[in-house]
Amino acid sequence: MEFTAWVDGSRRYVGAATVRLGDVDPNGRVRVDALARYLQDVATDDWNDTGLVAEIDDVWLVRRTALRRVAGAHWPGYLEELELATWCAGTGPAWAERRTDVLVGGAAVIETAALWVPTDVEGRPVRMRESFFRAYGEAARARRVSSRVGVPAMTEGAIRRPWPTRRSDLDVVGHVNNAAVWEAVTEVVPGPLASATVIHHGPLELGDAVTLVEGAGVAWLVVGDAVRVSATYAA
Repeated sequence: MEFTAWVDGSRRYVGAATVRLGDVDPNGRVRVDALARYLQDVATDDWNDTGLVAEIDDVWLVRRTALRRVAGAHWPGYLEELELATWCAGTGPAWAERRTDVLVGGAAVIETAALWVPTDVEGRPVRMRESFFRAYGEAARARRVSSRVGVPAMTEGAIRRPWPTRRSDLDVVGHVNNAAVWEAVTEVVPGPLASATVIHHGPLELGDAVTLVEGAGVAWLVVGDAVRVSATYAA
């Protein structure tokens, strides 16, 4: 089931996903890295459905993704059918915020917000195009969102361990894919979460000597002294 609708002047796209065997933990609950992949997939399907791919060559890179479990909602599990309703909730000069609700049986169980940056085919950021607003509606232009992100301070006594990059982790621009980065969150918090935010401060590439640093409610992926990814979470 896929369809497009307009709500309050905004384009809404709804896709579907089934929680498969490779998406769950030993208790049969969907992992957050699998959820991140669902979010990427529905974002791609929505973008393709607009028809803009025939007009422009922009590549969208995620800078920040935040999710929270709806109060009282159950965490999705094996073979559950999910709906993913996605829309543009605001923009800045060279970025856009995409909201996606994950629904089971028509009720939202997880709410997410992601900051995406359009780049050209060589990875250089580009400004928002007028064709974007023709596709997503003027409501997307009316709400301004900030692209500011901070780096959580490294805590003393944090646990450090190597985090190897793999060829299977790379995306079309040669960076470790966002969903693969969320595997680090799965590693430090294997069960369902109340909330989590992952921020990309710089790219991870094949051959980088990456260290996973784990603190209390926060984790970092670092290369040398540089934080490339940070994550905060609450169980």
